[in-house]
This record gives sequence, structure tokens and C-alpha cells, in this order.
Amino acid sequence: MSDLAEIQTDEMQKTQIDPATAERFIAEKHIGERIKRLRLKKSMGLVELGKHTGLSASFLSQLETGRVVPTLRNLARIAMVFSKDLSYFFETEPHALFRIHRRKERVRLPQTGVDLPTYFFESLGYMVPDRHMDPYFAEFVPPTKDMEPRAHLHPGSEFLYVLEGELDVQHGEQQCTLAAGDAVYFDASTAHSYRCAGRKSATAIIVTMHQPPVSLPPRPMNPAVAARPAPNTQARPIPGDGTER
Repeated sequence: MSDLAEIQTDEMQKTQIDPATAERFIAEKHIGERIKRLRLKKSMGLVELGKHTGLSASFLSQLETGRVVPTLRNLARIAMVFSKDLSYFFETEPHALFRIHRRKERVRLPQTGVDLPTYFFESLGYMVPDRHMDPYFAEFVPPTKDMEPRAHLHPGSEFLYVLEGELDVQHGEQQCTLAAGDAVYFDASTAHSYRCAGRKSATAIIVTMHQPPVSLPPRPMNPAVAARPAPNTQARPIPGDGTER
């Protein structure tokens, strides 16, 4: 055998994959679990999926539990039902986010921008990068004559749940007193402030969401109103916007 033939034979042996390795590769991709997730998202049963793919429900069940290895032909049939490419079943799945924040590791910080803070807070999500919300544990101390609640605002929404004590919440022109077990959800782009309403400290969980509040859909128009003639639609200047000339 020539040297070139020996080299080619060695290369072929190196690239040959035994069946056990191939099955392990497929198992690591969790193809059966991915098929089941797609099916459940569509609220589809095995029998219904079988009608769309031409595969039996028993075979699909074994496929989802990893007892059989799918062929590319069968996998393509399933992928087409869910409008997916074959690559979907082999791409690396992102790791689900899971972070634990131990109480002993939290840092207690005072309210910023004041000499006498009216509350202290501890971040409950500081270990999560690119988070979409910020949860806090907050303690509101009983006010003294020198303490004044300082209003603040920020984009997004805010949720507050009182754990202990009583808490005054000011939101724009609205004011309310919350007791343990009470909660409030509000637009955080409106100025708001907090103040302990009792002689003992109040504690609460606060969650700030970065996305703006969802706008309510417009109410359907009353048919009787819709039938009326349209009013004069000539544009009118808005005072103060520079168009009243």
C-alpha cells in the first residue's frame, strides 16, 4: 500500500463515529425535550402531531422520551409543523437564568441625596447582569421633625408590597397609607415618595420595572356616537407649543 493510501485510510478511521457516540451526541441536544416543548406550546397532542407528520403517536412518544433516535427525515417533518429549521434541534440551548442572593451577602445602603435618610434599601438582584427589573428590600424608619420625604421619579413601573408596619406613599397628587399585606403598582415616571407612618419601622419589597407601563387599549366607540356627523377637524393650535400664530 502506498504512503498516500495509508494516510487516507488513517484519516477515514479517525473520522468514523461509532453509533454509541452518535446517540450520546443526540441525547446531549435534548431533541426529544425540544419537540415536546414545541408541541405543548401549541397545546397539541401526540395524535394531532402524528396526523400532521405522518408518524404514529407511539413513535412520537418514544421520540420525546429519548427511547428512539430520530432520522433527519422524521425530524424535518416535525420541524415543518412548527415552522422551524432543522438547525433548531441542534443549536446550543441558552442556560436558564438562576441566581441566589443570600441575606448575609446583601449590602444595606441609605437613601441617596439627603442628609437624614428616611429609608434604607438592599438590592435583591445585584448579581443579575442586564436585568429587566430591580427588586429591593427596604426599611423605612420613623420620621423625625428634621426628616422630609424626598420625591423622585424614573422611567418604567414600580411595585411595592408592605411586609411590616405602615407606610405613606405619595404619587403625584395622590396619597395613601398602606399596612402590612397591602400593595401598590404605579407609573414610576410620576414623582413619588415614601414615609413611615408609624412609631416603628416599616419594611417592604419594592420592584422597579425598566419598561414603560403598558397602555390600555382604546375603548370601542358607541355605535350611536359613531353615526353622528364628524366635527370640524381643522387643526387648532395648542397653547404654548409655538403654533398659535
